[in-house]
Amino acid sequence: MDKERMELIGDLHLSENAKTPMMSDAFAKSEEEKIKNIQHHFKKIMEELGLDVTDESLSGTPYRVAKMYVKELFYGLNPKNKPRLSTFPNKYKYSKMLIEQQITIDSACEHHFLPITGHAHIAYIPKTKVIGLSKINRLVDYYAHRPQVQERLAIQILQDLQKTLETEDVIVMLVAKHLCVSSRGIKDKNSVTTTLEYGGCFHEKEYRNEFIHTINLKTE
Repeated sequence: MDKERMELIGDLHLSENAKTPMMSDAFAKSEEEKIKNIQHHFKKIMEELGLDVTDESLSGTPYRVAKMYVKELFYGLNPKNKPRLSTFPNKYKYSKMLIEQQITIDSACEHHFLPITGHAHIAYIPKTKVIGLSKINRLVDYYAHRPQVQERLAIQILQDLQKTLETEDVIVMLVAKHLCVSSRGIKDKNSVTTTLEYGGCFHEKEYRNEFIHTINLKTE
């Protein structure tokens, strides 16, 4: 493949799919097999960079990286790791906005595999169901722990909560810093990216403004 073609592919950053792009046989191999294969290939990457992988400080790095990818950074790729989202009947008939905010985002950009860090702010208006607050945090963590695009991450969280809570009245705000912006390319150390996805009553400006106003009060 010529350099011009490689540069063109390298500039592709968009996907029309709200789902994480996955191969049909993504889980045909065990985690142990994946770790072994990634270890082998990452060792080759280190060698191509000119690193001496026989040095005692570097010799364990390929395995550590491989294990980290499979077991930690990208555990959210495997549906078996999805948290169980316990819901409860809305016995109090609560019908106002319920907000969970400052939820930690610890993700990785799918374009450069560099960190995305920040916070999620999520609100919903209950109908017949409410959800345990920690479950929202666990859901964010699950979808964040895969190679991501911030827009897709917001949509995945939104759609899952809408389905679980059986209501369209959900809003998701993500505010995050991308190391692919701050440590390479333009190297802008201060910028953050904000995405907002919502459905149901949050299409109305009144509800969105109440949500944003409350978030700003709590984060000032």
